[in-house]
This record gives sequence, C-alpha cells and structure tokens, in this order.
Amino acid sequence: MEAATDSDPDSAETDAVVDASHVTGRQILALAIPALGALLAEPLFVLADSAIVGHLGPAQLAGLGTAGAALNTLVNVCIFLAYSTTAQVSRLIGAGRRTEGLARGVDGLYLAAGLGLLLAIVGVIGADPIVRWLGAGAQAAPYAATYLRVSGLGLPGMLLVLAATGLLRGLLDMRTPLLVAAVAAVANTLLNWILVYPCGLGIAGSAAGTASVQTAMAAAYAYIVVKACRAEGVSPRPNTRAIRASLSANFALFVRTIGLRVYLLAAVWGAGRLGTVALAANTIASNLWFTLALALDALAIAAQALVGHELGAGRIEQTRQVVARMNRWGLGFGIITGLGLAALSPVLAGVFTSDQAIAHALMPVLIVAAIFQPAAGVVFVLDGVLIGAGDAVYLAWASLACTALFLVALGLVLGGGGDLTWLWLAVGLFTLTRLGFLWSRARGAAWMRVGAHVQS
Repeated sequence: MEAATDSDPDSAETDAVVDASHVTGRQILALAIPALGALLAEPLFVLADSAIVGHLGPAQLAGLGTAGAALNTLVNVCIFLAYSTTAQVSRLIGAGRRTEGLARGVDGLYLAAGLGLLLAIVGVIGADPIVRWLGAGAQAAPYAATYLRVSGLGLPGMLLVLAATGLLRGLLDMRTPLLVAAVAAVANTLLNWILVYPCGLGIAGSAAGTASVQTAMAAAYAYIVVKACRAEGVSPRPNTRAIRASLSANFALFVRTIGLRVYLLAAVWGAGRLGTVALAANTIASNLWFTLALALDALAIAAQALVGHELGAGRIEQTRQVVARMNRWGLGFGIITGLGLAALSPVLAGVFTSDQAIAHALMPVLIVAAIFQPAAGVVFVLDGVLIGAGDAVYLAWASLACTALFLVALGLVLGGGGDLTWLWLAVGLFTLTRLGFLWSRARGAAWMRVGAHVQS
C-alpha cells in the first residue's frame, strides 16, 4: 500500500481498513452509513418527483411511473459503471496498486460519458414509442413521453455520477458521495417544486429540474476526480485499450442487469394492464420499495469494497467474516425497514396521493412489500458480495432464471384476474428466488478468486 498523501484525507481510513487483521463492525458502519446517505439520494429524487407530480393528478402520476421505469432502465443497464469500477479499484488498492486503481476509475468516467450520450439520443428520440411499448394508457402516455424526453437530456450526467461514485467507493471514500448527494437532493426538491408550480411547467418542470441537478452532480465529480489525478500523478486522459477491455469484461454484469430490468419493466407493464389507478399506486409502491432496498444496499456497497480489498490482498478468512457479519446485518435491517413500512403505510398513502382510489389500492401492496423486506435485505448484501468478488457470470445466469420465473408468475396473475396485490406477491416470489440463488452460491468457495484483477 502506497503511503497516504496530504491531498488524500481518506487514505488513512482506507489503510486502516485494509491492514486490519479482521474487519470490525465499526469499520463496516464507517463505510455503510455514508454510503446509505449517498444511495438514498437517487430514490429521494424520485420520491420528491412523485410527491410533487402526484398532486397534479392520477394521469400525471401514472405517466411519471411509466417514464421513470424507462429512464431507470436506460440508466441501470449501465450500473456496471459503478459496480465494476468499485470491484476493480478496490482490488487494486488491496493489492497495493493505488495509482493503477485511480487510472482505471478515470477510464470508467470516459466510458460513462460515451454511453450517456448514446442513451440520451435514445431517450429523446424514442420517448413516444418507448412509453407506448411500456403500456401507458391514453391519459398517461403524453405525460410519460414528456417526462422521458426532457429527462433524457440528463442521462450523460447520470452515468458519470455512477462511474465517479464507483471510483470513490473503490477508494473507500464514502463521504464525498454523501456530501454531493445530500446537496443534490435538497436542490432537486426545491428546483422541481419551483419549476412545476410557480413556473407552471407541470411534469416537464419536474423532469428538467432533476436532469439539471444530475448534470451539476456530474460536473462536481469531474472536478474531484481531476484534482485527485493531479495529486497522485495520474493522467486524466483516457486509455482506449483499457476502456474497450472494461466494456468487454463487464458483459456478464450487463446481462445480469438486463435480467433485473426486464423484471422491473414487466411489473410496470403488468400494473398498466390493470388500469390507471393500479399503475399510479404501483408507481408509489415501487418508489418506496426501491428506496428501502437501496437503503439496505448501503451494506452491499460496503461489501463490494471490503470483499474486493480482502480478495485483492489474498485474505480468504477475513472475506468469510465480512460476508457472515453483513448477512446478519442485512437480515436485521430488513426486519427494521419492514416493520417501519408496515407501521407507516396509512400515513404514506396520504402523503403521496390525495386520490382515494389510489390510496385504497396502495395499502395492501405496502403490507406485502413490508413482509418481504427482510429477504430483500439479505439479497442486496449477497449481491454486493458476489459483485465485489467479480462473480458476474453466475449473477447473470441467476438473474435470468429469476426473471423467467417472475414472468411466469406475472402471466398467471394477469390470466387469473389477479389485482395489484397479487402482482406484488409475484414480486415477493422473485425476491425469495434470488435469495435462494445467492445464498447457495455464497456458501461455496467458487466465487472467492484472489488477485488484483476481477475475473469474470
């Protein structure tokens, strides 16, 4: 491990974690708590949009749900920009190759910028056919297309944020993403409200506010990374060969994400088939579900970084200790969030909608979501463990298998005349199936490959 420099205040913390004979609960919390704040920023953007747009009317809220699903798909198919960067950088840091780790993170930023421009074109030009394909009704479709078209302009910034966050997580710097995310969350809420109501832009104002804030976040991260490169003597220029190699090596992780996104889009499509009220209620429930899931994912982020460090340094037993402890925490946090969601469900229905039909449809769905929170907590932790270990091929196959089962369950729900509550029971089945795949894999040793570079 290279010595810490004055320009890198988090290096001392990084060294303390990596050089420890075993990872303590305090060290995990030191990573997980700041990661929690940063992770909550993106769903808080969506929840703020839901609360602001929700009072415009059911059609606008349903349109936001459809557009949000499409936008999240365009962004999250590229989640490997964060995950693979964290895994690769953390392994290199664990092996004592800090400068090389920073260089690989810079390459990830350039890859993110290129993919972001490509997806922005897709989102802007293809907004109308995309929302129709997702099953938006005649009332919701115009609002969905407007939101997607305007938000598409912020896609390059969104992807740059993913890559930069992955780089900093690999360096075990969770505080900087927390600070950037906290400022952005406040700015997003204020700007969206101003554009939607005082400026009278409606749903387009909400999209414009979020896209603007995402772009500002990307600019802040670019400044931070360039400054770090200068301090470490790393060139901020791209390495085209490394970028191509990274894109090729992460194909399996890309497939894993595609499988998960198909499941999410199918759920939105299924809710749309049940009507505008069901789609609007599903929008609120989905936003709350993923807010809580990403909050639990704070442990997964810590797992990615710590597992990468330990395997990079060749410490197998310490890796086992990290996994065992985080599994317990994932279950415990899942129980807490589940109980909280169940207790607050009557209040949450009133916060996000004033339409009684939507609130009535939402209540039983929130109870179902609460029941499956403990399982979701462990799923997210184990997913982070295997991503940090570079076990992308297994994750890809598991994702495809779980999604296939969900599609069968969704078909049975729609074909059998089930309502939105039954659709969410299918979501619970998907969660339990993922738990089975991930748990069985983590109990073995095939995923525990040591060395400086992630192998897939």
